[in-house]
Amino acid sequence: MTDPARPDDDDDALAAELALGVLEGEERAAAQTRAARDPAFAARVAAWEAHLAPLADQVAPVPAPNLMPAIEARLFAQDRRERRFRIGALIGAGFASVAMMLLAVAFLWMTPAPAVQVHMQTADAATAYDATFDGFKLTVVRSAGQAAPTGQVHELWIIAPGKDPVSLGLLQDRPLVVGYPTPPAGWTLAVSVEPAGGAPAGKPTGPVVMATEITL
Repeated sequence: MTDPARPDDDDDALAAELALGVLEGEERAAAQTRAARDPAFAARVAAWEAHLAPLADQVAPVPAPNLMPAIEARLFAQDRRERRFRIGALIGAGFASVAMMLLAVAFLWMTPAPAVQVHMQTADAATAYDATFDGFKLTVVRSAGQAAPTGQVHELWIIAPGKDPVSLGLLQDRPLVVGYPTPPAGWTLAVSVEPAGGAPAGKPTGPVVMATEITL
């Protein structure tokens, strides 16, 4: 079995990034899709999660950063800084650098505020998703019905008033977890049916089967 502390190829690096939670947007969605379909890759992710889990217990709780400016910058087409850290740099810097990255990820995982629930369903109520905001991350799970038909996928979108939809990832059998603060009232969560792999141009191409305005 490969030692997860010494990744020797791109797959190990990608698995480690998924386990750490540093992937974003389409990259995260693609990695989650692969983990759901590729048992060997899923095993790499599980190995990294098991290897890094003890470190989370050593991270003292600290106040989480305000991520809303970064989200607004993405929605309103403003310049934003690149936030992704490559796993190769973490390995090169050694075990201490990995601990620092876990500290940053812990900012997103802390849940000091009560969760806000959003329920979405199709017109016939045959399929439904529940979204939970805890102030630092968004978790979406299917609560009724089945996944999209073969060759298609449900894709989740966040829509600010008067703005274009922004994809938050693909909805499949496993919960979708996105580092995301609670959006303001008046924003909308929507689910569309897209080709396998998601909307090819980053914009909805299929029918929107459910949408719910967020009211807080």
